[in-house]
Amino acid sequence: MNQPASTEQAEPAHRYRAFAIRAGLGVAVVAVLLWRYNARPIFRILSRERPAYFVAVVALYVAGQAMCAYRWQLLAALLKVHGRYREFLSYTFVGMFTNLFVPGLLAGDAARSVYLGRRYGRMGEAIASVVADRAVGLIGLFWLAAFSAIFLNFAPIPSSVITPTIAVGAIAFAGFLAAPLVARLIHLMPRPVRRAGGIVAPYLHHPAGLIPAIALSIILQITLAFGQYILAAGLGLTAPLSLFILCVPIANVFASLPLTLNGLGIRESAYLLLFGMAGMRKEDAIALGLLWFAITMAGGLTGSIAFVTTPAPVAQS
Repeated sequence: MNQPASTEQAEPAHRYRAFAIRAGLGVAVVAVLLWRYNARPIFRILSRERPAYFVAVVALYVAGQAMCAYRWQLLAALLKVHGRYREFLSYTFVGMFTNLFVPGLLAGDAARSVYLGRRYGRMGEAIASVVADRAVGLIGLFWLAAFSAIFLNFAPIPSSVITPTIAVGAIAFAGFLAAPLVARLIHLMPRPVRRAGGIVAPYLHHPAGLIPAIALSIILQITLAFGQYILAAGLGLTAPLSLFILCVPIANVFASLPLTLNGLGIRESAYLLLFGMAGMRKEDAIALGLLWFAITMAGGLTGSIAFVTTPAPVAQS
């Protein structure tokens, strides 16, 4: 009789422990970078950032999240969940804010699923739309990173970085083309895989319907790269926009790995490698990565408005 209670207690403890490990690992990596490359010049570089540029990039980041809300709305509509854009926008910002403070890798995605699922009484479709939204975001990221590696490698970045980036993009493209075949084979897969595949099966059967959402993902990634170009200009750095369209998506591929909090430490390390290879001073590259982490945190805090003002939908009976 006591087993369920102990399991329920252990699960939150596990989530908090995982959250603490990810946050601690990110802080540790940043601490090593600051120690290795001397924190004082990095902090001096950070102090040069012009406040107007920083605020402008926060606004650009928030606008990108509004674009994400529209992408999610398109994906939900494919499953006949026709909500108003204002609802998807509110739920997107609720999820963004939740990610900052709630332990768990997919806390924000879980919040979005619950809000949308309860609002329309279609929890399965809500979960599927959120999973698809996450997937098309990664597909757009991988495709743009591969395209940039092939056509924008003016730095140049060595083949040890370029080749894996192109390979990941090619695998993502092959997976997209093979989606209908995968959908037909779901019933032959092991039960856990079959259950997971069944959630997104409607999207796998008709991958062409995902193209508008993937296009939005690519536009979003270019917008994020442009935002970091603005941040660099605010620091007084001179680098072509093409360099950011090349390096930022590749860095985001690594930062998307669920190893640290919001990619903290991983992104700075990737910037150190990529921008350093392109001739940027290592201290400038680390400072740029830390500034972008601050942007994501400041942008996430804007979700507090939606978190407070959006009523939690009640499950429909």
